[in-house]
Amino acid sequence: MRDTLFGDAPLASWTDVSPHTSALEPWSSFLRARQYLEEDDVRHALKALREIVEMPDLESRHYLEAWQSLRDLGENPSAADAKNLLGVVVEVGMPDGGDLVAAYADHHARYYNYSGAAVIWDSPDTSLDSYVDALLLAGRIVVQAIGPWEGSRPAAPKNGIARINLLTPSGLHFGEGPTDVLAKDKLGGPAINAALQLMRELMHKVKSAPTAPPAS
Repeated sequence: MRDTLFGDAPLASWTDVSPHTSALEPWSSFLRARQYLEEDDVRHALKALREIVEMPDLESRHYLEAWQSLRDLGENPSAADAKNLLGVVVEVGMPDGGDLVAAYADHHARYYNYSGAAVIWDSPDTSLDSYVDALLLAGRIVVQAIGPWEGSRPAAPKNGIARINLLTPSGLHFGEGPTDVLAKDKLGGPAINAALQLMRELMHKVKSAPTAPPAS
């Protein structure tokens, strides 16, 4: 599930889409761009991807996927768009795995516990907007201070290491360090704290959800 959070899947992976879904946007444009690439028609593939970037009200990860494919084809965002923060994924390495919290500009959020438990929040209401916004605000300060990562996205951090992943049209930016050190860092500390607050609220949503009555 971790790999689904970063919006960086290659265009070739957009294959397992149902016939109904493939007729909807942005899926149809992604599939069209992939088909153009299979035909070595880079010009029309770029055009289809640019159209996705311009579509209103998509999920943040859809925009990230489109920008990933555009960069793969050699097209980079403008200076005005390069640092536009579309998502933050905070990871904390644990002895038996990792905890992570993700927040996106569309106010979607995710929490994955090292045990395998998960909370999926697709913004059914605005009750968590302020917590998502707090993490994005902290992330915007960090992303302005660092440059994009040039290599492949690194594996999940090891035990005792925390990483703040910042997702932008120009690619992944991240900062990492020992969890206790990063939590006290001038830039990283506010992001770690905001992620913790969002995690607590996501867990509270699960605990306060009404229990379905037993089947008769």
